[in-house]
Amino acid sequence: MRIELCRATSEEKRRALPGDDLVPEVLWAGTHAITINAPPAQVWPWLAQMGGDRAGWYSYDRLDNGGVRSARTIRPELQHIAVGDVMPALPGATDAFIVMDVQPGEYLVLGVPLPADDGAGDANDAPVEHRASWAYVLAPAADGQTRLVVRARLGRFLLKLPRLGMVQMPGIVARLLADPVHFIMQQKQFTGIKQRVERRTGADAVANAQ
Repeated sequence: MRIELCRATSEEKRRALPGDDLVPEVLWAGTHAITINAPPAQVWPWLAQMGGDRAGWYSYDRLDNGGVRSARTIRPELQHIAVGDVMPALPGATDAFIVMDVQPGEYLVLGVPLPADDGAGDANDAPVEHRASWAYVLAPAADGQTRLVVRARLGRFLLKLPRLGMVQMPGIVARLLADPVHFIMQQKQFTGIKQRVERRTGADAVANAQ
């Protein structure tokens, strides 16, 4: 399969997406997209089951899934997700990623809450900011295809440094780190999702033709 780069169009980059309001002070944002040769209904199940200790992230499993291979089949028991559910960033994680908004078949918004003791409010209050957001949007395209658009937004991020204590990460540092790292991981995930969806779609077409 030819690798398609996850380049979003100018319009996709400008488009308002669900979850844009979760990170009020953005240090870095990136929008990527890919075309999948299947309708949104066939792409959605692969998004719904994502997460460590779930179906994985379809990316570099040694980095983000504890070395466990991401699922290559749809898992029915993981298809029902709701606001407040956790899609662990890594196996065992309990605070990220949190499902912040979801419309099955259309979009999924994940967030990383900023703890109250990081300066977001009283320690007894619920988090009022998000350190990051990650939105997956399925847009129907021509010929029964899907345009999968993903936007990641990184907000204020505190670093604990020797002698200096908690220090706000400079925007230029966030951008220098996030741009290449996110592109590499997102490209791999896009490729993983596309291959799984299209392989299943092709197998179903063959079965229906027999």
